[in-house]
Amino acid sequence: MTALAEPVAPTEADIAEFRRLHQRIGDAVEVAVHGKRAAIDLVLVATFAGGHVLLEDVPGTGKTVLARAVARALGGEMRRVQFTPDLLPSDVTGTTVFDPRDGQIRFRPGPVFAHVVLADEINRAAAKTQSSLLEVMEERTVTVDGEAHFVPSPFIVIATQNPVDLDGTYRLPEAQLDRFLVRTSLGYPDAEHEIDVLRPGSSAGHVDEVPVATSPDEVSRMSERLVALHVADPLLRYVREIGVGIRHDPRVRLGASTRGLRALVRCLQVYAAAQGRHYVVPSDVQRLAEPVLAHRTVLTRDAQLAGHTPNSVVHEILETVHPPQPDEQ
Repeated sequence: MTALAEPVAPTEADIAEFRRLHQRIGDAVEVAVHGKRAAIDLVLVATFAGGHVLLEDVPGTGKTVLARAVARALGGEMRRVQFTPDLLPSDVTGTTVFDPRDGQIRFRPGPVFAHVVLADEINRAAAKTQSSLLEVMEERTVTVDGEAHFVPSPFIVIATQNPVDLDGTYRLPEAQLDRFLVRTSLGYPDAEHEIDVLRPGSSAGHVDEVPVATSPDEVSRMSERLVALHVADPLLRYVREIGVGIRHDPRVRLGASTRGLRALVRCLQVYAAAQGRHYVVPSDVQRLAEPVLAHRTVLTRDAQLAGHTPNSVVHEILETVHPPQPDEQ
């Protein structure tokens, strides 16, 4: 049996190329999404880390515009699914149909067979429809009648959801949340950018004006190169100590799993490269821990009643766990 080849660490030229690509895509998305560069960069980190993104905020803050703008800038095929209470799992993944022309039964692909899938207002659909995404988000396949069908590569789901206390929403189960690499929110823009959005003739919200900045092949190629970016052992221990601290916190009922910590490490590699570095530093961990780990953290009922949130717990753990010193990295 032939041994698998070790991945080759990205060169300085690779890092420089990726940084330019990351900047180019971000600039393209900003044509339609003004004043939210931090959120855009976070979505791009998840994209090149091979994960999915959950955008959570109140209606009207630009969640769908951001998702559509990112999809357009990345190139490739994009499909949009508007999640509603009457949406069926087969409406998402596809189903087998009888073809009367030749009497054959064939698989009709659903909208998940695209490079970028926009799952709009995902928490307005019932649990059985939400769960239809579990397999394809994790394994990149859809199994129908015992046959596996592969989705294109790269494959990213960008889902939007409204806060769970709004009417007509269903809470996403923990297994579904864990499929998302990153969860973030947009919030309202600051005064300067909100005025810019309000100004007549502004390009804000005009997704058709977003230029295509890359291609699926280039996204896949750069993602593969960054897999071997160096992460020092002290940084890995730092990530694990944060995970252990969250799990052992008395306010936490369910902490981040090993898969969640691996997801954080993968994001750290991409984020470091986007900053022009071929190594990870502690500030990268502090920047990404909340968007990667908070939605994987489930609090006890008492902690929720006391006003604690997963984000606040993760933030407190980051303040208590000491990062490695420069001479240790």
